[in-house]
Amino acid sequence: MTEPGLRLAELRRDVLAVRDRDPAARSSIEVLWCYPGLHAVWMHRVAHAWWHSGHRLAARLLSTIVRSITGVEIHPAATLGPGLFIDHGHGVVIGETAEVGANVTIYHGVTLGGTSLDAGKRHPTVGDRVTIGAGAKVLGPITVGHDSRIGANAVVVRDVPPNSVVVGVPGQVIARTHPRTAASPPDLDNTALPDMVGASLSSLLHRVDELEEQLNGHATPSATRPDESGIWVTEDFSI
Repeated sequence: MTEPGLRLAELRRDVLAVRDRDPAARSSIEVLWCYPGLHAVWMHRVAHAWWHSGHRLAARLLSTIVRSITGVEIHPAATLGPGLFIDHGHGVVIGETAEVGANVTIYHGVTLGGTSLDAGKRHPTVGDRVTIGAGAKVLGPITVGHDSRIGANAVVVRDVPPNSVVVGVPGQVIARTHPRTAASPPDLDNTALPDMVGASLSSLLHRVDELEEQLNGHATPSATRPDESGIWVTEDFSI
């Protein structure tokens, strides 16, 4: 984990992180003026420095002002690595003992939260080059390994090994078939997520068909299953 200060090289790196990971960013000037996630990260670095210099009330006041302006709430004691990109920003919450590595991407609605009232370590540690999808909740003093991706709206409450993908509630950890490295491009395609419940259901349905064919000489597939395109075909019903 690294802890950059508010240095010119780090500021430039943060701007480049936005431009590299958001195709809507057309210029550095636009990024400087129009990206609340970037503003929240920069002001957090100021508040973080104040916190560790003993000016803790001032640090909390600054973080509160920044939250009201950007919609991003970061406790001044949290540790953020270089190249962090908070996209859109609104609803992001990063708790006091959270640690975020280098070149991490966080989308709106993400919580790095605690699960206890203990004064010690109670928030997640996120490794380098991790992508956390919109609405995901990463809770407790767990570790998310380098080069992992947390799917949108996943709820993660246990450690995630490096090079994993997490989906669902509670989060199911899936090892990557093609591991990523520090040289890999940012992993931002949140549509490429495995459906483990769907895969399990499909496997069970095929197994039932095989067993029926063995018993009856022919299969009687259920109508309540998706077709080859993944669309469910059944009768309409009232919700």
